[in-house]
Amino acid sequence: MSNKNNKDNPTRRDFLTTVTATVGAVGVGAAVMPIISQMNPDSSVKALASIEVDISNIQEGKEITVLWRGKPVFIKRRTKEEIQKAEQTSMKDLMDPQEDKDRVKKSEWLVVVGVCTHLGCVPIGGKGEYNGWFCPCHGSHYDTSGRIRKGPAPTNLEIPKYEFVSNNKIKIG
Repeated sequence: MSNKNNKDNPTRRDFLTTVTATVGAVGVGAAVMPIISQMNPDSSVKALASIEVDISNIQEGKEITVLWRGKPVFIKRRTKEEIQKAEQTSMKDLMDPQEDKDRVKKSEWLVVVGVCTHLGCVPIGGKGEYNGWFCPCHGSHYDTSGRIRKGPAPTNLEIPKYEFVSNNKIKIG
């Protein structure tokens, strides 16, 4: 009896080779899984991915600072005068032109990451020539829309991803 084709007549050696390869592949997979899973963020990092903030106690003209992903976020309830001034600002007066309406979801509320875009300092609220934020480290002035108006900062304060969950809550992230 001649062995013409192994596909038609598998041998004991073929069976052992297949079983050995399968067990080896499962073993490699089991060894690699802990290495891959350790690269995933832990639960404390996942928890910081988004936060909900109660904004019901913020009075008109006031702001609060919350910590999100290790950065301060300013949530400001703007006055009618601040909104009007921000909306009427000419684009030619801005170093990084951006309409106020493009920076807010509700004109009364401004949400910005409180990190100066020059060197990463934290600006002081309600200060500076435009009554927005002032970074004393290098003299950057931001208006009540978080737009850079004067100083070395190259861009406006960053707007994080956020949404209104209800009339009294904002979800950041």
